Amino acid sequence: MAYAEVIYDCGDVIEHECKYMGNYGAKGEKRAPRKKATPEQMERQNHANKIKRIKREILLNFHPWDLWLTLKYKRGTRKFTKEVLADVKEWTDKLRNVYWKAGERLKWIRRIEIGRYGGIHVHILVNRPRTIKNVDLIIKELWGRAGINFQTLREEGGYEQLAAYICKKGDDETEGQLSFLPEEDRKRCIRYSTSRNLIRPEDVRTRKRYTHWTMRRIIENGPKPRDGYYIDKNSIRTGINPYTGMSYYQYAEVKIRNRWEDAACGGVT
Repeated sequence: MAYAEVIYDCGDVIEHECKYMGNYGAKGEKRAPRKKATPEQMERQNHANKIKRIKREILLNFHPWDLWLTLKYKRGTRKFTKEVLADVKEWTDKLRNVYWKAGERLKWIRRIEIGRYGGIHVHILVNRPRTIKNVDLIIKELWGRAGINFQTLREEGGYEQLAAYICKKGDDETEGQLSFLPEEDRKRCIRYSTSRNLIRPEDVRTRKRYTHWTMRRIIENGPKPRDGYYIDKNSIRTGINPYTGMSYYQYAEVKIRNRWEDAACGGVT
């Protein structure tokens, strides 16, 4: 049996996903009985995988000093999502031109959302080059339709939380809020989009195969970080996938930042 590991090297965070037979990865152990997943279980699994993917895209393309924005319209404004996308495209085209003149490339991840009382707004994550002075003022001036809320990624509370928010599914209350919109508009409000120039998780994915002795050592003694990284204890997860019958062991290494790097994370320039 192959003891397999998939590694996603996202720079500041390196994620490891191992799978193997049995509880300890010992030679001759067998996988647990497999179960057929229900449609609801498959949907939950697909959603969890989607959150993982978005988190990795954020890790690969953005930094703690980049910006999580909420682009707003004036109170009482009602627009279809197609019109909103046209407004956002006009804004990103102008902002991209500013970045290009400074020798930088604009990256973004966005999602349209309808508020509790029907007000429409856009959440968008953009990179903030430190070579462009007063970029927050430029962003606000180019939007020009109403206010913008600014937060840095560090203030937003962590990439996993942000990834979960970006791809959150609509509930009954949300569906009710969107009932006045055509079906295509409702779909756009539960879908996220990205710029085409993002580095993708599959671009940094590597695979390894282990002997059962190596896998057993990792399970019993715990993973060892490479130089300059530490193991995030909260990231360690182990168990048995009931649908494949395979055991799994997951963990993440996190880069140790120095004082200069921590200082670079603060403040909007």
